[in-house]
Amino acid sequence: MYRTPLIARRWPDVDFEMNRIRIVSKEAEGNLGGWEPKDHEGRILPIPAEVGQLLVNLQAASVEGCPYVFVPNGRWRHIRMARESGEWNDEQLLLNNLCRRFKTLRRRAGVAKCTLHDLRRSCITNWARELPIHVVQKLAGHSDIKTTRLYYLAVEQSDLEKARLVQEKTLGTRLTDPKLTHFGKTASISGANERGCQP
Repeated sequence: MYRTPLIARRWPDVDFEMNRIRIVSKEAEGNLGGWEPKDHEGRILPIPAEVGQLLVNLQAASVEGCPYVFVPNGRWRHIRMARESGEWNDEQLLLNNLCRRFKTLRRRAGVAKCTLHDLRRSCITNWARELPIHVVQKLAGHSDIKTTRLYYLAVEQSDLEKARLVQEKTLGTRLTDPKLTHFGKTASISGANERGCQP
């Protein structure tokens, strides 16, 4: 089973019309290896229109019959010939030297030193700045929302500054009743005293 989600993607997983890609389990069949998500659940990821166009270009340059989106033509020929001759082991990687290739591409693009997982972390962090946490959890493929909170939702200095501005804006305006609970009900003074709070 291949563990890297994008490497195992096949062309039918890409929805060019809706600009999204499906991350779903794959059974081994014929010349194709199987793949299972870590959380065993499929998900759909949105892709920017620019990425969609890059995928269109990649598909046009792909050798006929290659089912994989991110496996280069030469590598696919090697895999197919090895399978046909019985020399391919399903434990082998679809792509070897992936980290070395990524390092080369990163340098050519002028991107600071980072890993493939750093790109994932960056993407999830960007989502977390704009989307509700349960949506981020689903897109990230985390089975437990605690993972999303622990590793991807760090409070940054800019967040603290936004919180300060909210407080400044609120002061001098009509303030929320301090006895208003998060359930929308006014807490009784006696109830507050029972919890050790002073009125």
